[in-house]
Amino acid sequence: MTDALELDALWEEFHRVVNMTSQELAAWLRVRDADENAEPLPEEAGTPTGQHVLAILQKRRTDLTDDDVRVMYRVVDTVTAQADLENGPRAEDTRARHRLMTIGHDPLKP
Repeated sequence: MTDALELDALWEEFHRVVNMTSQELAAWLRVRDADENAEPLPEEAGTPTGQHVLAILQKRRTDLTDDDVRVMYRVVDTVTAQADLENGPRAEDTRARHRLMTIGHDPLKP
């Protein structure tokens, strides 16, 4: 597993890029997966990564697993890379925004 200083830095960076609360993310995942005929169960809504991010948001730093750390690195890398591309999604780029929101980052949120 990652050493304590690196884990502290990752924890801070993860919570900086994941700017949606666990409640906002859970609601978004349910809305994203809902269709005209059905809405998924809350624990089944969203992508596996989105569900994992939601689970991490509900944990304490001391309870993180190696798998959590891998997901946190992937989320930080994804959000950072997207932000580097032309300063991130614009308001009119709905699909890119929605993809990022699926992992807990709303680029239009201050």
